[in-house]
Amino acid sequence: MNIHIIAVGKLKEDYLKDAQKEYLKRLSRFCKVNIVEVDEEKAPENPSPAQEEKIKAKEAERIRKALGKNTTVIALALEGQEWTSVGFSQQLKHLMVEGKSDIAFLIGGSIGLDSSLIKEADLRFCLSKLTFPHQLARIILLEQTYRAFKIMNGETYHK
Repeated sequence: MNIHIIAVGKLKEDYLKDAQKEYLKRLSRFCKVNIVEVDEEKAPENPSPAQEEKIKAKEAERIRKALGKNTTVIALALEGQEWTSVGFSQQLKHLMVEGKSDIAFLIGGSIGLDSSLIKEADLRFCLSKLTFPHQLARIILLEQTYRAFKIMNGETYHK
């Protein structure tokens, strides 16, 4: 399985970079993970709703360019489905059984994903109803993906 995480913005803090490196190392025995960072659009301090839509549209263009053909797209969005860790594992396994070996998770920038990307996605996934910085959402997604593969393989992992 090839997993692509297409994220708006770069990880800035060293502790987040270290966490990403650790989970990429752990995941390497289960799948290939490709992190694609697309540039975050510059935004004014307090953007208007119209400015926010323009920003998200520009970021969406960059995300679309990073998407491969025949990729199953999963958008991280508040209106998405919430899964337990076991449910997330089952969802990934189901995709693999269906022969969908290329999966891209989309993580928006600080103001979220463009609504067109959310609508076009094959699945919508809500990590939590809590609000996380988009950089931390990437780490949480990596951790949950690692946990999902451990569950799939019947391996123990701390609870």
